[in-house]
Amino acid sequence: MFQRKISNSFKKFDAYAKPLDDFKVKTFSGGAVTIISSAIIIFLLISEFLDYRTIHMEPLLTVDKARKERMSIYMNITFPHMPCYLLSVDVMDVAGEQQNDIEHDVYKTRLDPYGNVIESEASFVGESEIEGDQDAELPPNYCGSCYGARRGCCNSCDEVKEAYAAKGWSFNSPGKVEQCVREGYSSKIEEQKNEGCNVHGVVNVNKVAGNFHFAPGKSFQQNGMHVHDLQQFYKSTDFDFSHIIHSISFGKSQEKIFNPLDNIQKETQISRYQFQYFLKVVSTKTVYLNGDEEQSNQYSVTEHDQDFSVGSGSYGLPGVFFNFEISPMLVTYTQQRKSFTSFLTGVCAIVGGVFTVAGMIDSFIYSAEKRLKKKIELGKAS
Repeated sequence: MFQRKISNSFKKFDAYAKPLDDFKVKTFSGGAVTIISSAIIIFLLISEFLDYRTIHMEPLLTVDKARKERMSIYMNITFPHMPCYLLSVDVMDVAGEQQNDIEHDVYKTRLDPYGNVIESEASFVGESEIEGDQDAELPPNYCGSCYGARRGCCNSCDEVKEAYAAKGWSFNSPGKVEQCVREGYSSKIEEQKNEGCNVHGVVNVNKVAGNFHFAPGKSFQQNGMHVHDLQQFYKSTDFDFSHIIHSISFGKSQEKIFNPLDNIQKETQISRYQFQYFLKVVSTKTVYLNGDEEQSNQYSVTEHDQDFSVGSGSYGLPGVFFNFEISPMLVTYTQQRKSFTSFLTGVCAIVGGVFTVAGMIDSFIYSAEKRLKKKIELGKAS
């Protein structure tokens, strides 16, 4: 008796009253609506599950607080028609820092006219590519002249060149320098003039606007200005700066980040031509679902070329220049995925919503069928 009372009490709360089977009417249209709605539910449930399993990247723009840190630029560039002894790699920025003729972490590899490697070992940028007979026996207590560039001894052609650069003098007469004549400097230049060069490595820069460039001749500072000594080569050498950029990245290159300058090839038939690339660099941080973080940089680029050949009416330094500007903003990409409760909510909404709409459609069709049958019956009776 007590259980029956409890059962009757709960029946009062039943919001889903069931009609007797004798009063249920099953129709063809109702079956069709049920099949179609079931197919829609299955499709939407699969879509909801795929969306639940998909990882979304949510971007957030903030101020970059690591502006005082240094940034590494990784490069790999081939110059098919520029010998290594002519190339100088320099870096400068608006903060006043200058790295002339970089001699660390950047390597040059000599290439023959067909692009094959000549030397098995790459040399540092800044090291002499014109190696003469420097190991030849010299007289005891030999002290070569520095030709007024500095006090002391200059026992090799490279030492004389370094003394001239430190003094701000152009080195344009190697034939008059005893050390260079002894080492066969001029003949080595003639032998290598048809070679190419691959430059690869890394340079570290401040996170401020600046540029790094590949230009001919020894670079040095003179009266606060950045100067390249071209006196020795300018009249006898064509500076063909056609190049292939295998990769340029700010920070270590990552597969998922697209670097717009990778695998870019530029050619020119003009002997003295300047290529300029203007890069806008944005720091990027990726936060993964497991909490790991990864720092990287992305950049966009625009290009500008200029002809400095004789008769062009323009004057400037031929070469390849990369002018970069560092954005003060940091883009943070955070991996996110729907929670399980959101997935369940979506499933319930799909099932309930589709069945509700299907019920409304079925009721409309059933009512229309009844009215149509009634009109047909009235027509027959009349």
